[in-house]
Amino acid sequence: MSSIVIQGDTSGSITVEAPSVAGTHTLTLPKATGNIATDATVGLGMKNRIINGDMRIAQRGTGTVNPNGAYVYSVDRTAVYTPTSGIITAGQSTTSPDNFTHSFLVTSTTTTSVGAGDINIISHRIEGNNIADLGWGTSAAKTVTLSFWVRSSLTGTFGGAFKNNAYNRNYLFEYTISSANTWEKKTITVTGDTTGTWNTDNNSGIQIVWSLGTGSTYSTTAGSWVAGQYFNATGSVNLVATSGATFYITGVQLEKGENATPFENRMYSQELAMCQRYFYKVDGSNGLSTIGAGMSVSTTDGRIAVQYPVKMRASPTTTFGGTLYLINTVGSGIVVTSIAANYGGAQGAMISFGVASGLTAGAGQVLFTDSGASNYFQASAEL
Repeated sequence: MSSIVIQGDTSGSITVEAPSVAGTHTLTLPKATGNIATDATVGLGMKNRIINGDMRIAQRGTGTVNPNGAYVYSVDRTAVYTPTSGIITAGQSTTSPDNFTHSFLVTSTTTTSVGAGDINIISHRIEGNNIADLGWGTSAAKTVTLSFWVRSSLTGTFGGAFKNNAYNRNYLFEYTISSANTWEKKTITVTGDTTGTWNTDNNSGIQIVWSLGTGSTYSTTAGSWVAGQYFNATGSVNLVATSGATFYITGVQLEKGENATPFENRMYSQELAMCQRYFYKVDGSNGLSTIGAGMSVSTTDGRIAVQYPVKMRASPTTTFGGTLYLINTVGSGIVVTSIAANYGGAQGAMISFGVASGLTAGAGQVLFTDSGASNYFQASAEL
């Protein structure tokens, strides 16, 4: 039996039996450093269950937000929550570790005393369709590994949690920031939950939170699955207790298995399309932008067909801001004053845009934004 020997500049070689080849032939490969990549380390399209984990996509703009008793988004797919306004600001930043271009920055804007029932968090919800194969809530629950890059002006032990949509199953985790204002990579491995209800449809499947300051009511010991409702590990750093404190995060990855692998870099267009399943925005930042076309049904009601670029998670809520124009057949622009109704679903809609007067029933119309980023139409189907 002849053979082919594949030999690298290392100790040992790989021999492949090849009965059709006469003699022994040696292929010498150049010396390589590091590990040979396998399917665990090469991105195959959805290794990472986090969307926009590198914080590049910010359809809402790069300005900061100030949450006030609700989940508020700045960069796509990652939200912040505080019980009242004036506690933090949050938004996209270009401060980032090597091999990344953006991060998500939270800044404490005052010295906040965290009450027992207070929750201040960063949150990322993963759609149930994207975690169904993990088998959480069954005896076949898979282990996952969360990794991320973090930087803060504060040091110490920080906390967070994995949560289900019913808010009654939680895994609390801890990680340590050792050096102030220095990027550090953190890795957390979590054994899958064999109990509880974990959505596998288009609702929230897993919510991951990073605490910025959580009271005792919603904090408990880290390291195991617990029932109830918790957002933080007991004793963790309260970022909001220090005025001016900063917290950056990027390179967030959640993958199946016990090991963290290199961050999965997807094409920008692919990442944007994945974000647009949950949020879609057209604005005038690059000049007049077309939203859709249709016809008027009365002097005050223009029906415009809007096709979303991808099928959204669910039928979205549509809103607008600034100035939109209905352009009629003779080129005159009539300012939109309201969205009266939305006749549609997850793929598109016939939307009723109201104006004060000036439309002609049966006439064609095109809907535009005025120039400027403050003039926009948006559709939201966030989890």
